[in-house]
Amino acid sequence: MGYFLLAVAKVLGMALNLYMWIVIISALLTWVNPDPYNPVVRTLRGLTEPLFYRIRTWLPFVRVGGFDLSPIVVIFAVVFLDTFLVNNLVALAQRF
Repeated sequence: MGYFLLAVAKVLGMALNLYMWIVIISALLTWVNPDPYNPVVRTLRGLTEPLFYRIRTWLPFVRVGGFDLSPIVVIFAVVFLDTFLVNNLVALAQRF
């Protein structure tokens, strides 16, 4: 059981790390105004915009002076989940 929890923790940590990089790349792409019909851009926007939209509706103060700070909120949430959830799963796996 311990190895299973450790494997779940590692896969979850890798998935959270991958999503953090997707959020960073998506935020950087807003600075250069890429082609909206590019499949890579569409995939990145499809993976990030639903979460950004929910954060913008729940926290209306994330738009400050024309700047959208919702990617920063998502990155903080991903780092929190990675630190809290993954480390707790690893600690639980070590107890087994």
